[in-house]
Amino acid sequence: MTELRADVLVVGGGLGGVAAALAALRAGRSVLLTEEYAWLGGQLTSQAVPPDEHSWVEQFGVTASYRALRDGIRDYYREHYPLAEPARRMRYLNPGGGHVSRLCHEPRVAVAVIDALLAPYRSNGLLRVLTGCVPVGADTDGDRVRAVTVRRADGELVTLSAPFVLDATETGELLPLTGTEFVTGFESREQTGEPSAPPVAEPANMQAFSVCFAVDHVDGDHTIDRPARYAEWRDYRPPFWGGPLLSWQTPNPRTLEISTRTFTPNPDDEPWRVEADQRYNPGDGNLWTFRRIAARRNFTAGAYASDICLVNWPTIDYFETPLIGAADPAAVEKAARELSFSVLYWLQTEAPRPDGGTGWKGLRPRGDVTGGADGLAMAPYIRESRRIRAEYTVVEQDLSLAVRGDKGAVSHADSIGVGMYRIDLHPSTGGDNYIDIGSCPFEIPLGALIPQRMENLLPAGKNIGTTHITNGSHRLHPVEWNIGEVAGALADFCLGRGTSPRAVRNSPALLADFQNRLAADGVELRWPDISGY
Repeated sequence: MTELRADVLVVGGGLGGVAAALAALRAGRSVLLTEEYAWLGGQLTSQAVPPDEHSWVEQFGVTASYRALRDGIRDYYREHYPLAEPARRMRYLNPGGGHVSRLCHEPRVAVAVIDALLAPYRSNGLLRVLTGCVPVGADTDGDRVRAVTVRRADGELVTLSAPFVLDATETGELLPLTGTEFVTGFESREQTGEPSAPPVAEPANMQAFSVCFAVDHVDGDHTIDRPARYAEWRDYRPPFWGGPLLSWQTPNPRTLEISTRTFTPNPDDEPWRVEADQRYNPGDGNLWTFRRIAARRNFTAGAYASDICLVNWPTIDYFETPLIGAADPAAVEKAARELSFSVLYWLQTEAPRPDGGTGWKGLRPRGDVTGGADGLAMAPYIRESRRIRAEYTVVEQDLSLAVRGDKGAVSHADSIGVGMYRIDLHPSTGGDNYIDIGSCPFEIPLGALIPQRMENLLPAGKNIGTTHITNGSHRLHPVEWNIGEVAGALADFCLGRGTSPRAVRNSPALLADFQNRLAADGVELRWPDISGY
């Protein structure tokens, strides 16, 4: 069995894992970074989801390193792509002209930028990246993790050890392996005091996950083979859906009223004029432009035969069976992939068109864009993870707009970053419809990153101390990056001071020193006061 050692071990190469590795590497620490899939970047790349961000992202409210990632994506387009002049002149280039984000882009561009950010450290030997690896075991000594065992794609086992171990997996895989106390699903109102929580805890009630895919629309018949379970999914009517799952009618996430979406491939719009701001328009009225990741008119004539549309819609949300805790997770993911293929086949053959016809045979799956061998995204888009039992758990009443009002979100003395997103919960395995709650711009408390017992294991993604409800506002791209960056910086800080994460949080002097270090690194600890002076 191969054995490797470093100062910091990061298991999981999603956005949080990459940010954690970069923070430790910038401080001169050696890092081992593992990832199950071929691409680093998680929801931004292998899961194919353009960044979901707050309305002020271009001005403030993200870390400096996350801003560098975003700038790098735009610079990559400017340097390597044949942009049309209106797009090239845009300071805040949105390559896809999508309405969900100010920066809708193709996954491979983010892969290239992330690889470039990590390249110097791979060359100087501080970073070793192991892809195609999944954690399968852990060696613990009381409240400390001594080593983690991962299995490579070829079956080889590798033992990885470090003074600090960061769990940046999409589902909190290290928590059960290390015996770290954790929570899944919906907590009860008695446990959390949350107005939107149920009276009894529902540990198996988790948000839907999705397998995204990309399509363009070109001449020819690109209809895929009819999926084996197509008739089942076509006729499926969730009790709260108001009709069949495969339709243009779906619940409005904010009102739960049944809304009718439209679908217009390759509209003759001007994508450089799109103002992606969900305060004014959620943007999901036309599903083609909602998550469009390449708008052909942003590029020189003929460079793209078609727009490229990323399908991450309500119809592909798989909420039949939880992925976490499943006896056979591979079978659950396979069922979700079958649903996505069924949605694609429905679009090609039976979906009602505005002209009265059915289906768009010209819809062509772009697995080459998403990297998935089967034509879908390489990895499933996971919204909800196992979550540590933390020194501080963020609850709904900390940031709910309805609860906090003009007071704003609770301010935390141990803030290690900021975030903002509506509490946006997709339909769940417990039969819940959308739960959508307005939230205030919030601070991320260090206590949410400190396990109640373990001393050298840190969460670095969606597995921090949130609830089922507040996970809905903390699971998106910039917050996951912020959490990972802080976890990596905290590991370095503790190594340098010979202390523990718990001591940093609970010692005013250490906490102040750590927060000063974060601020110097470009981590915003408070939202700006824009009330005037």
